Amino acid sequence: MKNIRHIGLDVHANTIAAAIAEPGAKGEVRFVGMFPNREESVRKFIKKLGDPKLLKVCYEAGPTGYVLYWQLTALGVECEVIAPSLIPRKPGDKVKTDRRDALKLAQCYRAGDLTPCWVPDAEHEALRDLIRARESARRDQHRAKRRLSTFLLRHGMHRPDSMKTAWSTHHMKWIKTKVHFDQQALEDTLADYIYEVEHVAQRLERLETAIRHAVDHAPPRMKAVIDALQSMRGIKQLGAVTIAVEVGEMSRFPSAKQLMGYSGMVPGEYSSGRHRMQFGITKTGNAHLRRILVEAAWSYQYRPWLGGDLLKRQSLAPPDVKDIAWKAQNRLHHRYRALLTLGKNKPKIVTAIGREMLGFIWEIGTTVEARYDERAKTEVKKRTTRAAKIAAGITAP
Repeated sequence: MKNIRHIGLDVHANTIAAAIAEPGAKGEVRFVGMFPNREESVRKFIKKLGDPKLLKVCYEAGPTGYVLYWQLTALGVECEVIAPSLIPRKPGDKVKTDRRDALKLAQCYRAGDLTPCWVPDAEHEALRDLIRARESARRDQHRAKRRLSTFLLRHGMHRPDSMKTAWSTHHMKWIKTKVHFDQQALEDTLADYIYEVEHVAQRLERLETAIRHAVDHAPPRMKAVIDALQSMRGIKQLGAVTIAVEVGEMSRFPSAKQLMGYSGMVPGEYSSGRHRMQFGITKTGNAHLRRILVEAAWSYQYRPWLGGDLLKRQSLAPPDVKDIAWKAQNRLHHRYRALLTLGKNKPKIVTAIGREMLGFIWEIGTTVEARYDERAKTEVKKRTTRAAKIAAGITAP
């Protein structure tokens, strides 16, 4: 439509700066002011602009999340959340204000120079927040254990040589029953560190139980992808859920290469003329996704194998998903051995394997989503046909 007005919003926790790009390539781009970042204020602002169908709004992704997106779509306004790192920037532009940011968003949005992000639905975002809460708890557990171990090391306390594994049940029992100090201050410090380690362990257990419950009640399409991803070696339920919630819909990526770029696991490059230079991975993508892929990639150093827990996870998987998972085992293990033979160090090899894993993950995800979508279309068609027959009196309700 030719009469669309493009609106750029610079969103902060308490305020929103707004600018409007009028229709036409040479239409006026003007700043219209600031208003509070509250639902009622947003509603009043949209009402002043007229017909919501003639508006297109954008704002940068940031710490305020997608609340504004949901408010605007509920009002019937087309809204897009923009990737901040892909907004065009002039090297000589050294002045940054809310007014300028809003004007720039509106102008670039009208010109089609902005790249929108994928916005998850409410169920998807809720599960992602739960997964990230568990990841934060895991980091807190690592810090708590580190504090306790360094405290014991400073005072010359070493676990017995018979205890090969740190932080096992026997190790914690030894700390609580055999480690003592003459000073009460040190005893109180030890008790506090022990309490923190046990508290974080309970927190992790509680969050993992909540994740299992959330997966059981997840949308059927997402749950189908999570179950299918567990057919791959090195990916159990937590890993599959993390991949599913961080990537979102696999089919939104036209190819596996684009998913690899989204992960930030592709090598950086600077080439000019005949000179070509490659660097380490860009790390410009999703850090949560990279972490889980690197952890899973270590399992492919071992020869292809099917049994135990992996065989149990594959018991309900479709045959084509099992075939992809088995192909991944063979391909990635041989790739690992080949890179090791070339003298590459293991962290680099595992990163390369993790990047290639994404190709198989993309294939499994798109296969399951396509099958689920086709099944959903068939069900809708059946219900529509039955409703039509009931309306015509051909079939009893």
